[in-house]
Amino acid sequence: MRILVLGGSQFLGRAIAARACAAGHDVTCAARGLAGPIAPGARLVRIDRDAADGLDPLAGEVFDAVVDVARHPGQVRRAVAALKRPGVHWTFVSTVSVYADNRIPGQRADTAPLREPATEDVEHSTEAIYGAAKVACEQAVGTDAFICRAGLIAGPEDPTGRFAYWPARLARGGEVLAPGSPEDAVQFIDVRDLAQWIVHAAETRLTGIYDGIGPVLTRGEFLAECASALGSAYTFTWIDRTFLEAHDVRRWAGPRSLPLWLPLPDFAGFLTRDTSPAREAGLTARPLAITARETLDWLNAGNGPVVGLTSDEENDVLAAWHAGRTS
Repeated sequence: MRILVLGGSQFLGRAIAARACAAGHDVTCAARGLAGPIAPGARLVRIDRDAADGLDPLAGEVFDAVVDVARHPGQVRRAVAALKRPGVHWTFVSTVSVYADNRIPGQRADTAPLREPATEDVEHSTEAIYGAAKVACEQAVGTDAFICRAGLIAGPEDPTGRFAYWPARLARGGEVLAPGSPEDAVQFIDVRDLAQWIVHAAETRLTGIYDGIGPVLTRGEFLAECASALGSAYTFTWIDRTFLEAHDVRRWAGPRSLPLWLPLPDFAGFLTRDTSPAREAGLTARPLAITARETLDWLNAGNGPVVGLTSDEENDVLAAWHAGRTS
């Protein structure tokens, strides 16, 4: 197959291109080429998706499948107008942030309510309207495509450093600040598993809307399996939401955060998506231990960021917790 990846020079796009090349497909990556190198074996065509004529370098090219990972509605609309043709399989990678209700566990992609889409005049997404912008992108693509709503994506080459916090922290061992309770839900997908499924969808011409995430684990299982895979000696100190928020520990990602932690019950549904339709359609998930070890190997090679609490910040919160318990 001739597969076009709109992007392809960073994380998921690069992993999709790498998987498609490994499967023997003829792969073109269309990007500015600034985020990083494309996968070995792929061809780079330089484009500017923000320009009205930015896709002109692809004029006259013929593809069997197109994969788009964009977040900006203007870019998606222009790609659809220029490249979406009968007989071309189209994949759009969306996000579980499109959903309007994050409180109810176990929701499915085919029935969960969506956010209102960003308006037609919105060209670019921002963090504030990320979910709404992705809804607008989905609408631009249409219903005759494969729409993969990805959850948190983990693994080597992750530029966000979110998942990477936990292998890095657990590898140090000792007393580990664990947010919430051991029964809280955690859900993510290894980038290579998601890429494999996206290429499989193009090969089989799968269409429809799916949540591209792995199975639900409890936070206790997640942390214990990571630590065991890394050979760490550890103890977990579980600290509740009220205390964490009072000590300015932030949610999900970024400086002074505990990645993969979201306050409950506000986000009880965010990491508990029912992904059985995706698994029935071919999505598989490798063992957590492999993702943890290989992410740590990548970090140790000096290739990636880690975001979250620093060692000093974690120690300060733990000290305050213990002081409050003994006073």
